[in-house]
Amino acid sequence: MAFRDFFKFNKDKTTFIFVGGKGGVGKTSVSSATALWLAEQGKKTLIVSTDPAHSLSDSLEVPIGHYPREIKTNLYAVEIDPDEAMAQKQAVIESQKAGSSSDQAGGLDFLTDQLDLASASPGADEAAAFEVFLSVMTSNEYDVVVFDTAPTGHTLRLLTFPEVMDSWVGKIMLAKTKLGTLANSLKGILPFMDAVDNPQTTEDLKRTKEQIDEAKKVLSDPDRTTFKMVVIPEEMSIYESERALEVLEKNDMTVDSIIVNQVMPDICDCDFCHSRYKLQQKRLALIDQKFADQEVAQVPLFKDEVKGQEKLLNLAEILYDDKDNDEVVQKAIQL
Repeated sequence: MAFRDFFKFNKDKTTFIFVGGKGGVGKTSVSSATALWLAEQGKKTLIVSTDPAHSLSDSLEVPIGHYPREIKTNLYAVEIDPDEAMAQKQAVIESQKAGSSSDQAGGLDFLTDQLDLASASPGADEAAAFEVFLSVMTSNEYDVVVFDTAPTGHTLRLLTFPEVMDSWVGKIMLAKTKLGTLANSLKGILPFMDAVDNPQTTEDLKRTKEQIDEAKKVLSDPDRTTFKMVVIPEEMSIYESERALEVLEKNDMTVDSIIVNQVMPDICDCDFCHSRYKLQQKRLALIDQKFADQEVAQVPLFKDEVKGQEKLLNLAEILYDDKDNDEVVQKAIQL
């Protein structure tokens, strides 16, 4: 099967592609190249950076902000900013406070304080990324969404976020039922009990849970969501990716391919280069062993940085058009 054949598209439903791996392996280059190639094929494509250290704009060499913007025909891009996401929520709360009673305003002040804390807390990046995923999941505005993810640990938290949220929302919804009449005596002691007793809030929680359930279905649907793991021929990258694949499998995520980046050619008249080549060949054999059930593609080590649309499309050509064409590879390492 050609590497390009792993893409699956659904009429009137968005396809999601997550590109992940250890920090420094070239995730942004691969995800940018993938998004550019898909746009060239006529697919309306959104590329989303979930990495707080955004490098997507550097890779594509165009300014990208917190809101999706068109950067070329069929290609849109966004870099998620958790601070901006929290600022939007606070703006909504401030507008609600203007028309609220003093008691309601007090509660909204408390919520604003909690948002301030949340914006600086661990997991804020994943929460903001998950909200973007929910919005594009339900809108089906794009044919395909490519996620340029943060290093492995952040990404795994993002992809397991629905499970965490499902558990949290479910427990709040059940609190009133389990406590029964005792809940009335807890009002004013446990802050969330008033919210659970509020019919409107309860409905909001139900809608949230329905969204989370739908997100879990989409993430575990191999016809809509797949994960591409980027590795380099080094032990730390290989072993970290192996562990990540185990977590993804436990969460019913489909990994459809392994992309081995920065593969060196054999340069015999350079002792250092030849030694590195021989070491990489051992690591490539380890990759074949560890990921025997996966389709593996190799990307050569480019002579220069892979940035800008020309070089990114050349990378995409290696992956999706002429993966085994020596002429294309030679073109890449000479650019």
